[in-house]
Amino acid sequence: MARDDELLSVRVAELYYDENKTQDEIGALLGMSRWKAGRLLVQAREAGIVRIEIVHPRARRLTLERELCVRFGLRDAVIVPDPENQDGATARVAQAAADYLTSLRPVPRVLGVSWGRTLNEVADRLPIGWASGVTVVQINGGVSLNRRSAGAATMATTIAQRGNGTAVLLPSPAILERIETKRAIEADRTVADVLTRAAGASAYLYSAGVADASSVLVESGYLTRDDVDELVRKGAVGDVVGRYINADGNIVDSGLDDRTVGLGLHELRSAATAIFVVAGRPKHDVARAVVTSGLCTVMISDEGTARALLEDA
Repeated sequence: MARDDELLSVRVAELYYDENKTQDEIGALLGMSRWKAGRLLVQAREAGIVRIEIVHPRARRLTLERELCVRFGLRDAVIVPDPENQDGATARVAQAAADYLTSLRPVPRVLGVSWGRTLNEVADRLPIGWASGVTVVQINGGVSLNRRSAGAATMATTIAQRGNGTAVLLPSPAILERIETKRAIEADRTVADVLTRAAGASAYLYSAGVADASSVLVESGYLTRDDVDELVRKGAVGDVVGRYINADGNIVDSGLDDRTVGLGLHELRSAATAIFVVAGRPKHDVARAVVTSGLCTVMISDEGTARALLEDA
């Protein structure tokens, strides 16, 4: 853009956006046609002189969504603006996930769900009647080993009740101490039936945990801080459905994975609809691992996480 046109574009933009003048009024003031005023407004936006930002908490970053789908082969993406207070990122993303589930077509008849803090917030934001007759199945164990329960059963039940359906719960801890115990539990007819139904779900909803002492798996008594430190030394960047993965999306500790109850990563990778909900800077590494290794078909996240993934890619 020539310098004269650039300065004129600035003046036109000021009159249009700051003074609320129409293109006809701008043309009369500056001695040009309304068509030239309109062309200069377009040039101002293309040159970055004008930036328009939608600041509503339920707004979306459509350009980032398209870039994520193209770059990582996602079927869909929902990206919300970063809030001024980063602590509010999870709330915005959870609302976006609730909105996405409500608008998802076809409505999933069987929804497989994991558990954790992020999904608790999603469940709390789902409207009553978001679905009609949905069956919500837990896809990994969630019976807490201490009093600080993560509320896995409550979360699944809330999603089901608000969708006028029923919850099918997995009556097992997430991680067991002995592989023999895990095999015995999964051989139980009740547990085996839940896992079979989980494997046949029409859609999955899950988040990811960080690989540090704040993990819900530590809070619930499954692992100690030292356990997680050792997993990090082996390359862990976080957990998905209770299974710790490295930056390539692979299991970091096969012994621990063998003692983990629930669906494996291969079910997520082969799913037609696997909805990954993630928010916040601490989860950038695990989000990158999930998206780049094909563990989801849909990503729902915040602007900062989306930009971090695209910049790295």
